[in-house]
Amino acid sequence: MFTGIIETLGRVEKLEKEGENLHLTLSSEITSELKIDQSVAHNGVCLTVVAIEGNNYTVTAIEETLLKTNLRDLKEGQHVNLERAMVLGARLDGHIVQGHVDQTASCISIEEKDGSWIFSFAYDSSLNNVTIEKGSITVDGVSLTVVDSKKDGFSVAIIPYTYEHTRFYSYKLGTTVNLEFDVIGKYVARLMENRS
Repeated sequence: MFTGIIETLGRVEKLEKEGENLHLTLSSEITSELKIDQSVAHNGVCLTVVAIEGNNYTVTAIEETLLKTNLRDLKEGQHVNLERAMVLGARLDGHIVQGHVDQTASCISIEEKDGSWIFSFAYDSSLNNVTIEKGSITVDGVSLTVVDSKKDGFSVAIIPYTYEHTRFYSYKLGTTVNLEFDVIGKYVARLMENRS
């Protein structure tokens, strides 16, 4: 379980295919605090630490994860958003995030607004995921509030701190991002679907 509050950025040091799996080796300022078998969210994708060596650690993404997320597009030298699992009894500063990406979206607009930014994203609405105005959404693992909700898209407002300390600084038109829709909203949508 995560909160969507990014701790730091990790740098992709090595990508290694093994069959359908992809081993990702990253360096980060939190590596020394990690343990084997620990869950860490990478751009919002929950992956298990399988090896640690010096300042680097390795996680493995299976084929299904690669098909459903933007991890398949990573290149050596790129940054990813990192968050360790939440600690029971700590403050929940973001919202409840499972680390299970529902689908990807594409950045369709970036607008600078007096020191902040409005990012707009479009996604495939045929998968029946929904956003609501002022509801929560996770973009590449970042817990955000929906500003403008549409059937197949939404916008979010990004403050300078978030822009500088997450992957948002690198987004361009067409950038693919991972989305995890609000878990409570997903259960409500499923219940309503089952009633009709």
